[in-house]
Amino acid sequence: MTDYPHYLDLQPVSHVEGVVRLPGSKSISNRILLLAALAEGETKIVDLLASDDTAVMLAALRSLGVEWQEEAPSAVHGNAQTIHRVQGVAGSFPNRTADLFMGNAGTAIRPLTAALAVIGGDFKIHGVPRMHERPIGDLVDALNAVGANIEYTGNKGFPPLHIHTGAFTTNKLSVRGNVSSQFLTALLMVSPLMARDKAITITVEGELISKPYIEITLNLMRRFGVTVEQDGWESFTIPAGQVYQSPGNIHVEGDASSASYFMAAGAIAGGPVRVEGVGRDSIQGDVRFAHALEKMGAQITMGDNWIESRAPSGPLKAIDMDFNHIPDAAMTIAVAALYADGPSTLRNIASWRVKETDRLSAMATELRKLGAEVEEGADYLKVTPPPSMQPAEIDTYDDHRMAMCFSLASLDGAIRRGTEVRINDPKCVAKTFPEYFAAFAAIARRESF
Repeated sequence: MTDYPHYLDLQPVSHVEGVVRLPGSKSISNRILLLAALAEGETKIVDLLASDDTAVMLAALRSLGVEWQEEAPSAVHGNAQTIHRVQGVAGSFPNRTADLFMGNAGTAIRPLTAALAVIGGDFKIHGVPRMHERPIGDLVDALNAVGANIEYTGNKGFPPLHIHTGAFTTNKLSVRGNVSSQFLTALLMVSPLMARDKAITITVEGELISKPYIEITLNLMRRFGVTVEQDGWESFTIPAGQVYQSPGNIHVEGDASSASYFMAAGAIAGGPVRVEGVGRDSIQGDVRFAHALEKMGAQITMGDNWIESRAPSGPLKAIDMDFNHIPDAAMTIAVAALYADGPSTLRNIASWRVKETDRLSAMATELRKLGAEVEEGADYLKVTPPPSMQPAEIDTYDDHRMAMCFSLASLDGAIRRGTEVRINDPKCVAKTFPEYFAAFAAIARRESF
């Protein structure tokens, strides 16, 4: 992985153009890793994301006795592919005692917490300080209510956790849906382990946010041989007697959230910029980011495994949209809004506050450094572009998406030129896209930044 300095200075970029091969999806990668571990048989995973978040999941699985190996990359059609082989444990981890460090990976700690609670043992699970500020109470409450034995060893509602063997006595679970869809994902993924003798029904309390991420979960569960009966977004029933079976080989799509930065770059500074690894048939909801760019006037074309973006003939258009369905990719729109012809409003993004940092507050703070006028609400952000952008030193809050989003402020748009941007702590991109700045330099036709 790239060895980054303490900060990275980006000079203004007049035009971007090129092709970017995306790293694997974080959301898909960590789901597949856990499903492969819980399945019967060996799973060959192609193009697993290499990042901090997948590294902590792999390390945790090894501590639990799951055998996996990484093979040397092989070239297929000119592209180097990574291969991981995971030997499934058929729903029962060999090691029933472990102390697991999960970094700041929500996609790892939440499903794994549910799996450990259902399988049983004596487990401690914790992460970096920010992880201990990210809520997990709704998931823990849902599991403890049906017989799990999970205790908080720090602040109630948050990691770290101590998980003991429980005694499950009911086939009906309930979980809130308005804080994080990862809580429902965690329950869905472990539900077959609970539904050995009778069906399990999971009811969602309140509005379910980030529904496309639940669609990813259900899609991957089907790939591993488990079907879920769905009653809208209010309840999910898992028939009894299903077990995860390895699909043999499974490929990890390119990360649609990571694609957003390059699609936005093409929409701002000319293009065409093409991302490869994700396309019109993607199982990821974040491909809908392309539709948001189209509403801003960008020219978008899609293939089976690629998306291409070009700038409109004039400035980007201001928008007022609900982004509940794509909260991560919506951050990119907040920076693209600097190049719009008027104020833009991003709505229904309260989930930003419980991510790697309080992203609503962080985005507002850093956008103001560039000269924008920003109105921050409980669940919305209104961005009024400045007459001209001001050079800025951007703090990233140990949040990979902050670093990647604000690189776009160095681009020249149709009516607003980019500016000099210093990105503090650029190494935080290692969470999902360690080579991000090299890829960004490539479309800017520069050797490096």
